[in-house]
Amino acid sequence: MEENEELNDESLENHDESQDSLIKVTGMYKDWFLDYASYVILERAVPAIEDGFKPVQRRIMHALKELDDGRYNKVANVVGHTMQYHPHGDASIADAMVQIGQKDLLIDTQGNWGNILTGDGAAAPRYIEARLSKFALEVVYSPKITEWQLSYDGRKKEPVNLPVKFPLLLAQGAEGIAVGLSTKILPHNFNELIDASIKHLKGKRFTIYPDFPTAGVIDVTNYNDGMRGGKIRVRAKISTLDKNTLVINEIPYGTNTSSLIDSILKANDKGKIKIKKIEDNTAAEVEILVHLPNGISPDKTIDALYAFTACESSISPLGCVIEDNKPLFIGIKEMLERSTDNTVELLKAELEIQLDELEEQWHFSSLERIFIENRIYREIEEEETWEGVIEAIDKGLKPHISHLKREVNRDDIVRLTEIRIKRISKFDLDKAQQLIESLEDRIAQTKHHLEHLVEFAIDYFKELKKKYGAGRERKSEIKIFDDIEATKVVIRNTKLYVNRKEGFIGTSLKRDEYVTDCSDIDDIIVFTEKGEMMVTKVDSKVFVGKNIIHVAVFKKKDKRTTYNMIYKLMKGGPSYIKRFNVTSMTRDKIYQLAGDKPSAEVLYFSANPNGEAEVVTVMLRQSGSIKKLKWDLDFSDVLIKGRGSKGNLVTKYAVKRIELKEKGVSTLKPRKIWFDDVVSRLNVDGRGELLGEFRGDDLLLVIDQKGIVKTIPPDLLTRFNDDMIVLEKWNPDKPISVVHYVGDKERFYLKRFLVESPNKEEVVISEDSKSYLELVSTDWRPMLEIEFVKPRGKDPKPNQEINVEEFIAVKGIKALGNQLTPEKVKNINVLDSLPYEEPEEQKTEDIEVVDEEQIDNDDNDIGTKNDSSDQTTLF
Repeated sequence: MEENEELNDESLENHDESQDSLIKVTGMYKDWFLDYASYVILERAVPAIEDGFKPVQRRIMHALKELDDGRYNKVANVVGHTMQYHPHGDASIADAMVQIGQKDLLIDTQGNWGNILTGDGAAAPRYIEARLSKFALEVVYSPKITEWQLSYDGRKKEPVNLPVKFPLLLAQGAEGIAVGLSTKILPHNFNELIDASIKHLKGKRFTIYPDFPTAGVIDVTNYNDGMRGGKIRVRAKISTLDKNTLVINEIPYGTNTSSLIDSILKANDKGKIKIKKIEDNTAAEVEILVHLPNGISPDKTIDALYAFTACESSISPLGCVIEDNKPLFIGIKEMLERSTDNTVELLKAELEIQLDELEEQWHFSSLERIFIENRIYREIEEEETWEGVIEAIDKGLKPHISHLKREVNRDDIVRLTEIRIKRISKFDLDKAQQLIESLEDRIAQTKHHLEHLVEFAIDYFKELKKKYGAGRERKSEIKIFDDIEATKVVIRNTKLYVNRKEGFIGTSLKRDEYVTDCSDIDDIIVFTEKGEMMVTKVDSKVFVGKNIIHVAVFKKKDKRTTYNMIYKLMKGGPSYIKRFNVTSMTRDKIYQLAGDKPSAEVLYFSANPNGEAEVVTVMLRQSGSIKKLKWDLDFSDVLIKGRGSKGNLVTKYAVKRIELKEKGVSTLKPRKIWFDDVVSRLNVDGRGELLGEFRGDDLLLVIDQKGIVKTIPPDLLTRFNDDMIVLEKWNPDKPISVVHYVGDKERFYLKRFLVESPNKEEVVISEDSKSYLELVSTDWRPMLEIEFVKPRGKDPKPNQEINVEEFIAVKGIKALGNQLTPEKVKNINVLDSLPYEEPEEQKTEDIEVVDEEQIDNDDNDIGTKNDSSDQTTLF
């Protein structure tokens, strides 16, 4: 403002000097933007690499130190004191101070400082109090090695940078938006930073990842050392309380319970998810209960919460700091290395100052002892001038100072003259000698620390962790996330209609034919009589082509849905048969499946979700000398190829019509399913452990540590808990063997049972609170070994081997079983099972799926499984 006023005054003067002169103002603001941008970057938004503070934060910490007397100060008082150094208003200072206080590291707070979990703000500065934490007093300040500068008005001195002996920037994190520049340094774990600093000092490699005060689960796969282009994914921790209730116990960084609940309600209103109600029971810890309507899958809802709400978010870090008044883009690893190296230099500077002070103290203590012990003070009694006194003392000291480490100067002698008579009269030679010897020990220790500076710094960091590391364990759990496809978890919130003749599909055509329920983010696949295919986004009304023969929700990468088609290229021309999948496409592009001739026509079409192959009857028109006018055609004799293939020739004569004779059965092989323990999910992509080949009715057996046994369909959306101990393809005929501890009987029991009720949860341990599951075996003929507790003063009982098959017969799932032993048990081990040959599963003759997009076939290439002599059709 002052600059503007000066310029305006100058303009007025020029105007007074010459009323007719024209003033160009471009020069006045030519550099203003750059000056302003530089000011915002350097003085407001971006922290310094030396101490990790922005200017306002540094001034707050300096003000707190000046006010520190061990008691709490009103925040309003601290804000007022800070305004001596900070050229901005009280609101910005108070907000910055609250942010520091909420990080629970540098400021010891009292009163309502807000809640980062709920988003509640702090009370007014006049109601809350603060003082420096013990950690801050030990780590942040060291006035003797601090570089000082004048404050903005020249009245006070403030630190250029505080001598912070800890990677504070990484511990607290920093975020700021300047002009044309921003920074986002994520907070890291206190103890992990110390461990990494120690590793760096030892010359070892280290890796550090963010840790958030709101906890949650994080995926740091693409963290990129916190530099530009990196990204981490953050999720709330959601678990299933019961089949109709989900509980959120931890929330993602950057959100609070209010914003999280708002995002869930918004997704519900849009129809992305379906919930009954939400309860927020958050106090000291997060607890949000999400109640689901009956029939809604909890697993699918958890995925939908991650896909459509703030329960999952992505954070892009950007490591930008100020060094030498310039922005510097560096990674987290380099920040920690620089901070650690800077800490070593600060410790060295402190030790050097300490050494100088100790040597100075030793020097004067030695002089004082000589002065008093040799009664040199008596030699000044005859002196009448000050210079005479100085010379007399200097002369008296000379015979006794040969062992001193430096020369005695005038200031030393002056200090000797200031010793009081009372001190001289009570001087204790032994105590003086002990003081000198203790100073010599401390000097030697300080010199040792300087000679072994790295070891001293390592011990310093270890002491910090010992003093302040308790209760600062990692909060955010590091995991690799599974990718969630929104189309697979979204609730079907609208209805799809079709006008086949006119060629329109959409959600607003309510007077036309209903097709299916769908969501507003689904893709729709459409086939027409001309053999054209298109995939398009759901909309209120879309034209896709006249005479639609098939419309459905499109599943990307779906290799199981198989389309069976018979078509002719031209009127009266040859007809072809083909089977194909549609696994990928370009949206809104028209694909010609029956050739590009205008007269092409589809004679028969079916869509089969599990590769079913039906039998159809082909009927020809009477023409010339055709002998066979009707025959059956089995689609299972046709290979599944790419959608662009021409197919196999059915007949070169005109087809009258084609009719379905017999519905088809699946021609696809059973689906192989794997379990990926990294993300705790099933997949068909070959990641993790192969569970087996699954047909339509096959189920999975799941047993967890709580003793819950259940069989479930192999749904790829199922989420598995960390306490799961058995996951395998369920064989209804194979017994399950369980050893469990019965709390009220204080004994181990062994039971064998079959799962009698598929798709139902059963608890196989007793209800006593002390009961627990010891081990489970799903082998046909398991063997166990019992180790017994050694009795006092006696030899231990030999280990006992148990053949489970002989020990107990297969009983009901609710049976208690047989007592394993009345003796006290030390361990129960599983031995190698006895041999058993499982009955071979009868396999049907299956057709492989050929994953080829384009396969060109000749007209005479029938491509069936039959020999040429047994070809069904060839005309």
